[in-house]
Amino acid sequence: MPAKKKVAPRFSHLDARGKARMVDVSAKPETVREAVAVGKVAMKSETLRAISDGTLPKGDVLAVARVAGIMGAKNAAATVPMCHPIRLGQAEVGFAFGEGAIFIRARCKSRGSTGVEMEALASVAAAALAIYDMCKSADRGMELGPFALARKSGGKSGLYVRPGKWDGPSFEDDEAWG
Repeated sequence: MPAKKKVAPRFSHLDARGKARMVDVSAKPETVREAVAVGKVAMKSETLRAISDGTLPKGDVLAVARVAGIMGAKNAAATVPMCHPIRLGQAEVGFAFGEGAIFIRARCKSRGSTGVEMEALASVAAAALAIYDMCKSADRGMELGPFALARKSGGKSGLYVRPGKWDGPSFEDDEAWG
């Protein structure tokens, strides 16, 4: 039996000559699209306790990180070159405490012709960066990540749910995310 020929993946952000381009979504139908992304910030237990107790000198870390996450979602197209600016209908950010870590969940929703995965991921990244910024005087060794798309729905490709293990709370359990 002859070996199967490997086909190189087709990247939609490259034209026929291999040059970068923004994908044309103008003819795609509008649908409701939702994406959930998750992330983690690992830190010393003392830092985690100070966040929980509200004793860090810069103030309410999670309140600032929540706003940063929402702003990150709203500005994804400004920081990711081929990301389409979209009408974002919803952006919410939640946090959960774990052993030596804060977990972040962002949910973004839109009605449009392109997805909101980049907005959800940008939200998690911005929230993580805000946590680092608020806590760096106490713990410069914090580790940001991993960040991942947990779920997305809508559009031509339909539902995607991340396979495999995630060491934080279930991204589907709204009660776990404050």
